[in-house]
Amino acid sequence: MLRVFRARLATPLLRASLGLGLWPGRAVSGARGQEWLQPAGHDTGVKVYNSLTRRKDSLIVGSADAASWYSCGPTVYDQAHLGHACSYVRFDIIRRILTRVFGCNIIMVMGITDVDDKIIKRANEMKISPASLANLYEEDFKQDMAALKVLPPTVYLRVTENIPHIISFIEGIIANGHAYSTGKGNVYFDLQSQGDKYGKLVGVVPGPVAEPGDSDKRHASDFALWKAAKPQELFWASPWGNGRPGWHIECSTISSLVFGSQLDIHSGGVDLAFPHHENEIAQCEVFHQCPQWGNYFLHSGHLHVKGKEEKMSKSLKNYITIKDFLKMFSPDVFRFFCMRSSYRSAIDYSDSTMLEAKHLLLAIAAFVQDARAYMKGQLVCGPIREDVLWERLSHTKAAVKAALADDFDTPRAVDAIMDLIHQGNKQLKVVAKEPWGPRNPAVFGAIISYVEQFFETVGISLAERQFVTGDSSSATLHSVVEELVRFRLKVRQFALATGEATREARQQLLLERQPLLEACDTLRQDLAAHGISIKDRSSISTWELLGQRQKTTNLGAEMREAGTTGSHAVCACLSL
Repeated sequence: MLRVFRARLATPLLRASLGLGLWPGRAVSGARGQEWLQPAGHDTGVKVYNSLTRRKDSLIVGSADAASWYSCGPTVYDQAHLGHACSYVRFDIIRRILTRVFGCNIIMVMGITDVDDKIIKRANEMKISPASLANLYEEDFKQDMAALKVLPPTVYLRVTENIPHIISFIEGIIANGHAYSTGKGNVYFDLQSQGDKYGKLVGVVPGPVAEPGDSDKRHASDFALWKAAKPQELFWASPWGNGRPGWHIECSTISSLVFGSQLDIHSGGVDLAFPHHENEIAQCEVFHQCPQWGNYFLHSGHLHVKGKEEKMSKSLKNYITIKDFLKMFSPDVFRFFCMRSSYRSAIDYSDSTMLEAKHLLLAIAAFVQDARAYMKGQLVCGPIREDVLWERLSHTKAAVKAALADDFDTPRAVDAIMDLIHQGNKQLKVVAKEPWGPRNPAVFGAIISYVEQFFETVGISLAERQFVTGDSSSATLHSVVEELVRFRLKVRQFALATGEATREARQQLLLERQPLLEACDTLRQDLAAHGISIKDRSSISTWELLGQRQKTTNLGAEMREAGTTGSHAVCACLSL
């Protein structure tokens, strides 16, 4: 889902979405045909820059116990790079701040695009199935996010696992008069049916690009909801013929599946504002027939290669993979690097900027070490101005809270922390002999606690950490197990499928296929011994890795079930 809109649109749309200045004469009050509706609910105390209004609005969520957040996830056809990492780390920092500073419990859903033109093309080049390729790079992405200490969403939802829901969603848009099917088996969103309601994010809708002569669209600006299958291409059956979903409909369906007709927060890179997020809004509002589906749209700026006015991307061949980066710098250094600029701004990447972030983080850790040494009596200093430090600590806490409440202004928060550390270092002046007078360790203990708590809140550890090696063996193993479980499921479904056979014929088929079911159970038992638990759930099978303690506890149960599950399945079918 991480894509680039056309170059000719980039400058004005980017500036508008990031609040860096709008086109001349453009209204700033919200959509072209409708004002933004301030939601009712829990006021978080945060002002957030809302791409829908191009201003800072009070962040009001439906419930402090369940704030809804949808995040566009990756299109899994290749390794993720630092440009992707920058966006996900920045929003992870915001999520942590909302949760740990402002007391919001975030329910986050992330969509995974596991069927797409790029996936199909890459799979054909590698001579593997699109499903295998997507699974490999999905797990690779998750490994990268874990290495960067990005908290996983509450749930990942894959496109391929939600095709029936996507088809139903498209049918709903057609029924409401905002989409049409064609004789070729395509379905398009009828943009003209929206009138002036389209364009909530970009304000001025760019003109359509030229369409090929054989296009079956009514209007060039219409976009695909369902694409008719091409020869030798992955497809699903639908009321309009074999095909697969368009890009934008995926996120609308997945978000609505969990959150319904009202979404608190939607996030993604600024390059997704148009057309992806704009089309998501159109789809959801006509499907749910609501005036406002998403209340707040947050967009992160690009990661630029320093010295070039271009973002880091695969298409420009100027990217660094996350794994390669983590061989040089720690995830904490990258996170601190991201915090030193607004999440909405473009940020320049270079070795020098990373080294600067690393040295600043080391300086912070050195202060904490010195302050702790003073508390232990290992650092001999002159008289401490305790009153000054207590006052500075109180001021810093207020300044940091105010900065974070102002559109998650991490640069200002970091500056306040650095000023506190500067004041602390001024007091920790080493003297040659034991000074006269009382020591004041408590204030340094309070400062240490606050500084460590601040960085822990945003996901940074001040303790020394080893670099991540970027080993992909875990992702590879996960993909192998996924393939094995998928194959076992197909065998099991075949063994239990009898179609419309007579009762006697069905009994005979099941008895003949009994060895297949027993083999499936044996495989489940064998994998359980290695800490892999397979669970058969009606028409699907799921699996999970067991902890060391769970292995011994569950192995006995797996062994007891293995000898009976196959026969129970047959008996259940025979009794029908």
